[in-house]
Amino acid sequence: MTSDDWAIWRDVRLRALTDAPHTFGSTLEEWENAKEERWRARLELPGSHNLVAYVDGEPVGIATGAPFDGTYELISMWVAPEVRGRGVGDALIEEILRWAREQGASELRLDVKEHNLRAIALYARHGFIDVGPARESGERAMMRRI
Repeated sequence: MTSDDWAIWRDVRLRALTDAPHTFGSTLEEWENAKEERWRARLELPGSHNLVAYVDGEPVGIATGAPFDGTYELISMWVAPEVRGRGVGDALIEEILRWAREQGASELRLDVKEHNLRAIALYARHGFIDVGPARESGERAMMRRI
């Protein structure tokens, strides 16, 4: 995705924030009235790799890989409820891992809400391990060596 794809990203991200507001650090209220410039800026995070997953021509998932202070992170991941369990999350994670490896990263990190057991299980299946409390209260940090 590039910043020219901002409208697609916006639609899926707003759906994610509506579907699972308790799993993200951002809120629907912070983003629902955001102008085009803010959406474009989100997709222009320096060095980021933004993905939208499609099933049957419909956008059903998002994820971003981004470098922050020398650490590569998986952020903003979400999969639509109607396609969960069909490999969409697996594909998003594998693509972010491929990208991070290509960037020369030695590890990929992520933060996940402690109560999001399904996401934790997904990440664990891909080799991520719990490395303790995250920056935000109620979140766990997970990491995978590449």
